[in-house]
Amino acid sequence: SYTDGLFNICLDYGSRQEIVRAVNAAVAQGRFVDEASFAALLQTGGLPDPDLIIRPSGEERLSNFLLWQCAYSEFWYSDVLWPDFTEKDLHSALSDFEKRNRRFGG
Repeated sequence: SYTDGLFNICLDYGSRQEIVRAVNAAVAQGRFVDEASFAALLQTGGLPDPDLIIRPSGEERLSNFLLWQCAYSEFWYSDVLWPDFTEKDLHSALSDFEKRNRRFGG
């Protein structure tokens, strides 16, 4: 079995607030930032950007979720509501993800 993955669930999270806090932290510290140092100021600082974002409920929008971090993420959409999301649904998402040719913006 695969044991090296990282699974995050973000509750009561607002990406715009996160970005504003990071900008204010950089300003307060009187420093200029590049992408890496800015990312470190985010609430997810130190964590890798997500490879795959699974969006249940039939919605096809970000909903203020990981706006900075998802720049090169792959998305998988499902009509299944989160409370009804099963292990089978997760396997479907991962199987689809395995078949993708990731270009990271290229």
